Amino acid sequence: MGDRSPKSNQKKSSQKQAKASSDSQKKNAAVAAKQSLGKKK
Repeated sequence: MGDRSPKSNQKKSSQKQAKASSDSQKKNAAVAAKQSLGKKK
């Protein structure tokens, strides 16, 4: 019964969003690193 409370649901969704944003930041960083390496050549 406890997991049906809105507070716990908000916690789960915020954790999912945080993970997604950190994943996208890693991808962006990898792309930027590749681009900067390509510019040096």
